[in-house]
Amino acid sequence: MSEQRPRVVAVGEALIEFVRGGDGRFGIGCAGDSFNVAVYLARAGIDAAFATALGDDPYSEAILALAAAEGVASDLVLRTRGRLPGLTVVDADTAGTRRRYDWGADAPARDLFELPEWGRVAEGLTKAKLVYFSGITLSLYSNTGLGRFLALIEMVRQQGVKVAFDGNFRPRGWRGDLSRTRAVFMEALKRIDMALPAYDDEAVLWGDPSPEATVERLQAFGIAEIVVKNGPNSALVASGGRNEFIPVPEVVVPVDTTAAGDSFNAAYIAARMAGTGPAEAAAAAHRLAAQVIRHRGALMPRATAAVH
Repeated sequence: MSEQRPRVVAVGEALIEFVRGGDGRFGIGCAGDSFNVAVYLARAGIDAAFATALGDDPYSEAILALAAAEGVASDLVLRTRGRLPGLTVVDADTAGTRRRYDWGADAPARDLFELPEWGRVAEGLTKAKLVYFSGITLSLYSNTGLGRFLALIEMVRQQGVKVAFDGNFRPRGWRGDLSRTRAVFMEALKRIDMALPAYDDEAVLWGDPSPEATVERLQAFGIAEIVVKNGPNSALVASGGRNEFIPVPEVVVPVDTTAAGDSFNAAYIAARMAGTGPAEAAAAAHRLAAQVIRHRGALMPRATAAVH
């Protein structure tokens, strides 16, 4: 029974995504960093749930159908009448660089903690073993929503739920307001057990000169377990009073780096929940990310999705 297994709840947004293919046509799919984490957790055998809000339209139904096909529970998905999920378009410019364009200021996911039923999500988080969210998650909410979410995170931690966070800083999501971003992040970082940042994001937001500096800054918040991802370079794992660089086993020329960090986070959390030590968990995370970047899109085909 899934109720017996420890559950991970990822909180965030799932968007409808249009990606232009080589023939100039667009394919339709689903995107969202926390949603990707939930999917890769489920593929790793974890009881994973996704907490968000969606509309009552066919595209929201398609997101729920994908979650169901991937084994991601949607009992913490609130539904709103007459509203549509966010939309993102991935296109290439004249130099071939992929660019994202987002619509979704009115997406229901932004109101998750202000909808009448938000208490259902709150109750669901209290029953989790671990709650995962990202900087993109935080960028969705108004100050009212943030206040409720951060108070909820504080409460569930006091009840023994672990909290994992990836800064995943995207300036557009914060409308370029770095001071508000830093203020919100600092409130979140006081409530985190496991930090899974990417060094390049941290360097932009905080000016960290090195992954070691990122570790030091995060440890000042009392975060016990930190893994700083650094692209094709070694990941820096800081846990139990020691720092260790975990090299990428094989540097792969990426086909598409989408969800490299999300899949890394999922594999790391899954390995830690199975009792694997931090260094070995980071090595397993490198292996999954290396598979994911060999494929186009965030979710690689299931046939190649073995984690081990």
